[in-house]
Amino acid sequence: MAEYILLFKSIHIIAAVGWFGGLFMLVRIFVYHTEAFDKPQPDRDILINQYKIISSRVYRIICTPGMLLTWIFGCLMIAAYIESQGMAWFKANTWLHAKLLFVFLLSGYQGSCKKMMKNLADGKRVMTSFKTRLYNEVPTIFLLIIVLLAVYRNFLNSIYALIGVLAFMILLFVLAKWYKSMRTS
Repeated sequence: MAEYILLFKSIHIIAAVGWFGGLFMLVRIFVYHTEAFDKPQPDRDILINQYKIISSRVYRIICTPGMLLTWIFGCLMIAAYIESQGMAWFKANTWLHAKLLFVFLLSGYQGSCKKMMKNLADGKRVMTSFKTRLYNEVPTIFLLIIVLLAVYRNFLNSIYALIGVLAFMILLFVLAKWYKSMRTS
């Protein structure tokens, strides 16, 4: 199985890129869906019906397969490493435990998107447009953390990484507030 590690890794990365792309697209659709509630008729109903269809397709065709393939090939890669290097490899790589935690949390984020999608389809405005825009940045934070963990592995200083991620989150919030003020002025 060790001879397939690079294949597993390649498919894992491709699937993760698709998964993240789907999540970015899905929540962006939620932003527009939320804003459609404020449109006059008949535009409101036309837009809302289209956003229901589009979000359902993105979730089913892009997000879910991306998530499943990311998990499957990530687990196959871990199994191949354990087979070739032993269980001590898994125990020694604490970065991998942290990465698995964040991928698990990202899967939960996708589950929350499914709930939001259902609420929007039922005509319930879940968040304001601004809060939905902020919610759209959550995968960016996960992407930053997961990539840093995978690239720097055990060489990542946790304190500096935490400070960097928090600074990035603050920057995203400030930029979102600035964009909101530009749109409303």
